[in-house]
Amino acid sequence: MLEIRNLSFAVEEDGKQKEILHDLNLAIDNGKFVVITGPNGSGKSTLARLIMGIEKPTSGSILFDGKDITDLDITERAKQGISFAFQQPVRFKGIRVKDLLRLAAGKNLSISAACEYLSEVGLCARDYIDREINSSLSGGELKRIEIATLLARHTRLSVFDEPEAGIDLWSFQNLIRIFEKMRREIRDSSIVIISHQERILNIADEILLLSGGSIRKHGTPEEIMPGLVGQNSVCEKLQ
Repeated sequence: MLEIRNLSFAVEEDGKQKEILHDLNLAIDNGKFVVITGPNGSGKSTLARLIMGIEKPTSGSILFDGKDITDLDITERAKQGISFAFQQPVRFKGIRVKDLLRLAAGKNLSISAACEYLSEVGLCARDYIDREINSSLSGGELKRIEIATLLARHTRLSVFDEPEAGIDLWSFQNLIRIFEKMRREIRDSSIVIISHQERILNIADEILLLSGGSIRKHGTPEEIMPGLVGQNSVCEKLQ
């Protein structure tokens, strides 16, 4: 379980403190697929980065499975079982896909085991296993390889920051199928996705609406979606 208690985050701007997130309280249970949405500038990506330890809160605390991880850095949180998928996956010139999967798994995966992870994200393993993580891969291919590495790590909490960013419609449709499969199969782990996309919102167990740095609504898609459609600032991003 992930617990966020009285979490605030501020940055200095023109000599003054600008608050990005204000006094957030949130609990995400194991086995949940949660989507965080809201207008641009609402603090969504900041919250994701705080969960992963990329940023440090101004105040408040973050607990994971009952342990206070507020002061742990990104490496220590990864060791606790938390993974983060960036909007734009990193390219690693000279590193092959199979090498990246082995690093993620923390062991010398066999080729067949590595191929299984690629197959789970809809990639033909024989076409990708020896490819370099470089500019020859499209944004959609990189996204799916990144998800395969998260699967190889068997993480307890996976955080995706706007996974739909920079990919084409075909890749997005494949991404939705992957997330639907992940949702069906999660048990003692959790998934948190930062997204504006209606198709991703519709497959969530819970939706969290951020606005102005505060949690405005938190509930099921049936409870939250009708209200989102009526809000122009969010609706324009759901089309």
